[in-house]
Amino acid sequence: MYYIGLDVHKKAISYCVKDVSGRIHDEGKIGATRNDLDSWMKILPQPWTVAMEATIFTGWIYDHLLPHAAGVKVAHPLMLRAIAASKKKNDRIDAGKIADCLRCDFLPECHMASTEIRDRRRTLRYRHLLVRQMVQMKNRISGLLMETGVSHNKQRLHKVGYFRELLSTNEEIDESIRPLLRLSRDTIVRCQKTEYALVSSLQRDPLLAERIKRLRTVPGVGPITALTWALEIGDVTRFRSIRQAISYCGLCGDEKSSADKMMRTPLSKQRNKHIRYGR
Repeated sequence: MYYIGLDVHKKAISYCVKDVSGRIHDEGKIGATRNDLDSWMKILPQPWTVAMEATIFTGWIYDHLLPHAAGVKVAHPLMLRAIAASKKKNDRIDAGKIADCLRCDFLPECHMASTEIRDRRRTLRYRHLLVRQMVQMKNRISGLLMETGVSHNKQRLHKVGYFRELLSTNEEIDESIRPLLRLSRDTIVRCQKTEYALVSSLQRDPLLAERIKRLRTVPGVGPITALTWALEIGDVTRFRSIRQAISYCGLCGDEKSSADKMMRTPLSKQRNKHIRYGR
């Protein structure tokens, strides 16, 4: 077996190929494209297994290499950095260290969801982006009115009928901000329509429909919470215990123990940050 470490970047991938004894068989750099990966795999010694650090580019590389490799593993970035810390750091050295961690079975492997789940998860996270943009536009509308001293009903401001009435009847609104108010409102409407379409498509998806239906039988769980749990947690059997699931959600604090003293810190920041937005 040959062990390959990949240090992945936007335009290039550094690689290091080692045999079971740790001797470097080959190392270098290739372009971060599917064609370059195909050409590179043709010259690799067989059989081979590969590991890489989890990044924004990991997903498509993982899917592309999986059919050809004896194994593909993805490393947890924070844990890998702690294991492979060094004074001297560059892409070639990083690739070699990942290969060594893989070879010695020290790789802090993280879970890699299936392609189907990752594709749908991407859609849900895009929906979160739209919601943030809507909130920004609503705050911008309120800010414009407050900047110019326009009296308005805060509770009804973002209702369609009240907003139209406000523009047409309130003489306090300066002509300089009217185009900005209309543009902000149009942006909110477009985002709302897109957000509704994305959520509806996920709810109707055959892969998720039955699970979402069961999750929504839990009191207080709505469609967004159900979708977030189904897509961010994925297969719950990957957790060996309830404590692991709690830790993954960031619902427990870090533990600091020494001798007979133990201290719990506030809720951990090391968690899946997208779960907290599932509402």
